[in-house]
Amino acid sequence: MKLLRFGPSGREKPGLLDSDGFVRDLSSAVNDIAGDALGSESLAKLKEIDPATLPKVPGIPQVSLRLGPCVDKVGKFICIGLNYAGMINETGADTLPEPAIVGKWTSAIIGPDDDVQIPRGSVKTDWEVELGVVIGEGGTNIEEKDAMSHVAGFCVVNDISERDFQFKRSGTWSKGKGCDTFGPIGPWLVTPDEVENCHNLAIWLEVDGHRYQNDSTSTMIHKVPYLVSYCSIFMNLQPGDIISTGSPAGTGMGQSPRVYLKGGEIMRLGIDNLGIQTQKVRSWS
Repeated sequence: MKLLRFGPSGREKPGLLDSDGFVRDLSSAVNDIAGDALGSESLAKLKEIDPATLPKVPGIPQVSLRLGPCVDKVGKFICIGLNYAGMINETGADTLPEPAIVGKWTSAIIGPDDDVQIPRGSVKTDWEVELGVVIGEGGTNIEEKDAMSHVAGFCVVNDISERDFQFKRSGTWSKGKGCDTFGPIGPWLVTPDEVENCHNLAIWLEVDGHRYQNDSTSTMIHKVPYLVSYCSIFMNLQPGDIISTGSPAGTGMGQSPRVYLKGGEIMRLGIDNLGIQTQKVRSWS
């Protein structure tokens, strides 16, 4: 299934994408794409529903019908740093013996095509396309062999980052990760049964039509089951939590000369079978 949330910001309703590319209203089945609705039992019940029996929502998704963040009530937005060989080479960083975990504030979350706002004082706002993993069944100290049973699905994440805030404002990287609008997610949450291999998906990002990032999730250093298990050592993973699994090479920071967002640009990014996001960048005024 491709689960989604549609409608005006703050008033989204749950839905799914049918085989013809139209949105069907799931409000009669679940209150929202959040919390317990992401558990395995709930997803199994939703899968049994014939989409043709659900009300068809007027409009074309992402054209004349706004899609909101594909998951609501996200408790934790966890970012994994330096998880692609290309990114490590690009930044000149050392390969870490364990994954780097960075927190992204949930107030950063927006819909897949909502505008991205450069924060006041920013000089180095950057992009990062990433594979997002949404937790469906919570737990702590999850065994790696059991990890995929805790995953509700996958989505596209743009892990937008302000590099000066991240590296030069003292303290943790989170200062540059959690600014408002820095967390577009969606367009939909794709359940694992529709993703043949999450470690073999093309992943890419363009700014104003120029492709900066072009890679495959096959080059991730730490794979999804390990990351779910690893994160659960340090926190109780809960339904709706998102693990953003790291970005491949091709960020603005990695260009020579470096390229950062100023305002007015259009970012377009996607992952095979998980959909495409499009965001207009707005400068601070």
